[in-house]
Amino acid sequence: MRIPEPPRRRPAESIIPMINVVFLLLIFFLMTAEIAPPEPFPVTPPSSSAQTPAERGLTLYLGPDGRPGFEDATGDAALARLAARAAEAPGPLLIRADAAAPAAALARLMPRLATLGLSDIRLVTVPQ
Repeated sequence: MRIPEPPRRRPAESIIPMINVVFLLLIFFLMTAEIAPPEPFPVTPPSSSAQTPAERGLTLYLGPDGRPGFEDATGDAALARLAARAAEAPGPLLIRADAAAPAAALARLMPRLATLGLSDIRLVTVPQ
């Protein structure tokens, strides 16, 4: 009597190539992602009926006391750093002003920004 040989099982496929692909994708996304710098101080933007989303660009913050902030600098140091960065990265300047900031502070800031050569200035608001 002949007993048939049991069928051979295929060896289990290795998941190592899939793990390699996942790590390569993770590295790719980490390298190409743009990490936003932290705000110099918390700001609550004013509300508006406009539904236009804010574009990308340099962002100047205006605190509730009317003090400007850019990256991690505040006051005149923030405007000096903004002038240096605006020269190397042309584009619109976004102002994230606090809703409690006095309008006079924003009005005083505009001529100073014009002397820095910034003419495309946009105020960031949140939809109502």
